[in-house]
Amino acid sequence: MRIIVAAIGRLKKGPETDLAERYAKRATQTGRALGLRPVEIIEIRESRADEAAKRMLEESIALANIIPQGAAVVLLDVTGENIDSEGIAAQISGWRAAAKPAVVFIIGGADGLSPSLRDKAQLRLSFGAATWPHQLVRAMLLEQIYRATTILTGHPYHRA
Repeated sequence: MRIIVAAIGRLKKGPETDLAERYAKRATQTGRALGLRPVEIIEIRESRADEAAKRMLEESIALANIIPQGAAVVLLDVTGENIDSEGIAAQISGWRAAAKPAVVFIIGGADGLSPSLRDKAQLRLSFGAATWPHQLVRAMLLEQIYRATTILTGHPYHRA
């Protein structure tokens, strides 16, 4: 199964990028034992449209176009579910058992995501009510993906 993190915007070189890359590499290494393919990060350029609604639509279309047929879709959304690490691991395990070809985690742009893309989500995931910079959200998400792989493989990294 593929694990894809699709995000609006590019991370510039810096500590957030280094941290995100470190967790993506760790998740890839640990995920091998589960039959997971390397974690893929797809960056979508921010729309340059003048109006927020048009930017949201253009970015949502670009994100929708990279979702593989039959994939589970997870949106990072401040109004989503605030589930714990074991819950994220259980979701990934369930999708793997259901033979989903991929799980796509989507980090939208500053204007949000279109309702049509939100409707495709099997899970809307929140990291709490606080507003987080996209760079940190990506690092936090990749850490949670890594943590999920360690939970599923019985690795000692995760200690509740």
